[in-house]
Amino acid sequence: MISQDATIRDIAVERPGATAVFRRHKIDFCGDGGASLWQAALQRGLSVSELQAELNDLAAGHGDLPADPDGLISHIISRYHDVHMAELPEALRLARRVEAVHRAKADCPHGLADHLALIFDELQGHQHKEEAVLFPMMLQGGAPMIRFPIARMLAEHVDVGEQLDELARLTTDFTPPEGACTTWRALYEMCRKLDEDLREHMHIENNILFPKFV
Repeated sequence: MISQDATIRDIAVERPGATAVFRRHKIDFCGDGGASLWQAALQRGLSVSELQAELNDLAAGHGDLPADPDGLISHIISRYHDVHMAELPEALRLARRVEAVHRAKADCPHGLADHLALIFDELQGHQHKEEAVLFPMMLQGGAPMIRFPIARMLAEHVDVGEQLDELARLTTDFTPPEGACTTWRALYEMCRKLDEDLREHMHIENNILFPKFV
């Protein structure tokens, strides 16, 4: 039974499937995961008892994430770092095409391509710092100074969260307009997946990997 006083962060870590519930209700489980369940429900105008029941229906357990730092880091790189770098260029290409073809339409996502380019550029730098500096420190068992690069990554995760909020705004919550072409619909689906993957990625680092070293 999940307590209404449990933090969003703890629920996201301990209850597989909870992050999907939180995404559906637009509850931030990365940047503001310290809020309690009842506080998050109040903020979103939700029934805390109904939200609690929805979470309690999920199977308990810790999911399939590796427990050791080595395995967890390997999972993060292959499942998230590599996937982001493979998928973002295609999303950017589609965004440029949609903005060029549909520029005259009122619901054209003007500025989306530039915003995706910003996300791509900053994410490249962020992931490079993790792979070149932070992760090797962790694989060597950590060090007293490790709290500084971790603090830097946490601060950059806040920036990513704000970028994802803007991505949702530009795409009307990833909902293409009625009659949108296939390219437009595919673009918004790629943006939706990017949002989902990045939020899961940051959750795993913020709430599972980083606490092992701080």
